[in-house]
Amino acid sequence: MSDDTASKPKAALATEIPARAAKSGYPAPFAARVAGRVKRQLGNAFGLTNFGVNLTDLAPGAESALLHRHKTQDEFIYILSGHPTLKTDQGEIRLAPGMCAGFPAGGVAHHLVNETATPVRYLEIGDRSPGDSGTYPDDDLEAHLVQGTYIFTRKNGTPFED
Repeated sequence: MSDDTASKPKAALATEIPARAAKSGYPAPFAARVAGRVKRQLGNAFGLTNFGVNLTDLAPGAESALLHRHKTQDEFIYILSGHPTLKTDQGEIRLAPGMCAGFPAGGVAHHLVNETATPVRYLEIGDRSPGDSGTYPDDDLEAHLVQGTYIFTRKNGTPFED
C-alpha cells in the first residue's frame, strides 16, 4: 500500500467530501451550461484509480454535461433525489429517485438536464479507460483524454482561444 493510499479515509459521509474546485473543464463558450453542477469526487477521496464515482448535484436549469458520448468509457447514473430529464440523441425521459441508466462506450449520446424548480442529486460512475475521447453531436467540440485530463478542441482539431 502506498503512503498516499494509506492516508485515504476508509469511510466518509459523501456530502462531507469537498466539492471539486473546478466547476467545469469545458472551454468558456460551453462552461456556463454546467455552472449549476457541483461534483464531489467520491472515488478520488478513497484513492480509486480504475473507476470514478461522483456525487453530483444539479441546480434548477443546470446540465450535467453537454450532450456527449465516450469512445472507450462506460458510464452509469443512479438518481438519488429530484427529477432530471435524461436527454439522448434518441429521445428523452423524465427520471425519478431510484431510477438508473447506463451508457456503454460508443453508444448513445446523453446528458441530464434539471428542468424542474428543485435540485437533483445523483451518483455517476465511469471507468477511467486510457485513450478515451468524447464527441459532442450538438456542439463544435471534441475531448481527448491526455494524462488523466480532457483536452478540448473544435471538431476540426483547432484549439479554443481564451
